[in-house]
Amino acid sequence: MMESLPTRMRELVFALDYEPGRNTLADVLADHPDARVRSLSLHATAESLWRVDHATGSSEALPAIEDAVLTADYYADCLAANPCGAESETQVLDRTDDTLVLYTYWQRTQVCESIPHLALEHLGDGLLFETQHEQRRHTWRIIHPEGAAIHGFFDALHAELPSEIDVEMLSLTGLSPPTTTRFNVDDMLTNKQREALTAAVEHGYYKTPRETNLGELAEKLDMPRSTLTYRVRRAEAQIIKQLTTNETAMDMTRSS
Repeated sequence: MMESLPTRMRELVFALDYEPGRNTLADVLADHPDARVRSLSLHATAESLWRVDHATGSSEALPAIEDAVLTADYYADCLAANPCGAESETQVLDRTDDTLVLYTYWQRTQVCESIPHLALEHLGDGLLFETQHEQRRHTWRIIHPEGAAIHGFFDALHAELPSEIDVEMLSLTGLSPPTTTRFNVDDMLTNKQREALTAAVEHGYYKTPRETNLGELAEKLDMPRSTLTYRVRRAEAQIIKQLTTNETAMDMTRSS
């Protein structure tokens, strides 16, 4: 008998912003604003990951992108700050004057972590991934079953990422504020978390394009970047957790 499919799927979209020197591909794309790299296919199992990417850009940008992905120690979605011993292979599948198609295979090790593997652990099976690199921004789109542990995924992601890498939530479909259930942000956050989040909003951290990053904001607030990053990320995690809790409650009400 065929297994029943999930009644609904959800879309999660977020972006990582890399500062200079934190990601080889981001550095190359920052030097070539006309170029971009998007995934054509991305698959992951508990032990490995493989993907096909489509790069576009000028005749100067494409060789630089090719060199970055062929020579980098941990390009294929590894979140390690340093090479972690993972076995990886990248091949050029197609090349024209303005496009480049790349295949990458990555074998996971005990000390290596990646966004797809964190998603498998916290969001469940049946996931679909889509990525896009533009300049220093790497945008992820994940289609996942409803009821997935979104806040657990982001807690794990923040734990793996260095504080210099900013994470911005862009979309959580189906999580619009319910009409009959409300929550008070003041009840969820500490005073310091609320102040950090307010400052981030006021200084344009959540605008598109972003008007400041957490490093610049920390300087304006005269506090360590690591402190500000922790407070903002914890505040975001609390809000996401409350949103997903409210969504579950509303779904139970609708189905009863």
